[in-house]
Amino acid sequence: MAPFADFLLAHVPLPSLPTYLTSYIVGVTPLSTWTSVCTALVSYLAIIFGTREIMKSRPPQKLNTLFRAHNVFLSVGSLILLVLMMEEVLPIIWRDGIFNAMCAVPSWTTRLEFYYMINYYFKYIELFDTVFLAFKKKPLAFLHVFHHSATAMLCFTQLNGKTSISWVVISLNLLVHVIMYYYYYATAGGAKIWWKKYLTSMQIIQFVVDLFVVYFGTYCHFVYTYYPSLPVVGNCAGTETSAIFGCALLTSYLGLFINFYIQTYKAPAKSGRKPVNGVANGNGSVSSRPFT
Repeated sequence: MAPFADFLLAHVPLPSLPTYLTSYIVGVTPLSTWTSVCTALVSYLAIIFGTREIMKSRPPQKLNTLFRAHNVFLSVGSLILLVLMMEEVLPIIWRDGIFNAMCAVPSWTTRLEFYYMINYYFKYIELFDTVFLAFKKKPLAFLHVFHHSATAMLCFTQLNGKTSISWVVISLNLLVHVIMYYYYYATAGGAKIWWKKYLTSMQIIQFVVDLFVVYFGTYCHFVYTYYPSLPVVGNCAGTETSAIFGCALLTSYLGLFINFYIQTYKAPAKSGRKPVNGVANGNGSVSSRPFT
């Protein structure tokens, strides 16, 4: 057991949890079926757009204390989860090599599965980002709404598919979220942050690395399984549908974030429209949330 995990178990009074909350059991673990996930995400869309309609005739709500607490929780929680995952992954890399750590079936450990579940449930907590936007009467940008809802779906499919390469994508995402949610916490308190643009760049780099890794893993699986005459390092664990879905969704993220970067930091300078803490839309309105 990893040292930091040992420390948490020894010093944090955690309740005894049933097996279906520490291991992913389809149909038993909460939010482990297509019906429950789709219901949750449709409810999310109904709540945010319903709230936006209700708020049209009402003044914007600040909710600053609650908003800052939300961001502290996600920043600190992402950091703790990242440390725990690295404690589990690094010994596997040291013992078995980077390829086996990413692709071998044993690399989907019981402990990592539990961490993946926590990360998955974080995605539903992150949906409250948009609820805050709706109460504050900020624009609900397509990138923000799509990314939040689709990422919950992505985590769900990878848990179902047991894609052993998941830790790479999740670790990078956690690292970005540690910084991103700190940014929101700080700026909500009045801090002036000069490196907003570089955080967006970090997100784009994240998706470039993600795509290299997941396309490599998908290539390995399909070549190893169906085209053994082609060069391949070995098989990569996980179901084919989850691998294809992951590749497609992460590709869309990269395109959307690059477009976001151009519209936010490049296009306004040429058109004379200046974004305010976000992306300038085609109709001249501005999204107030630069990252997702």
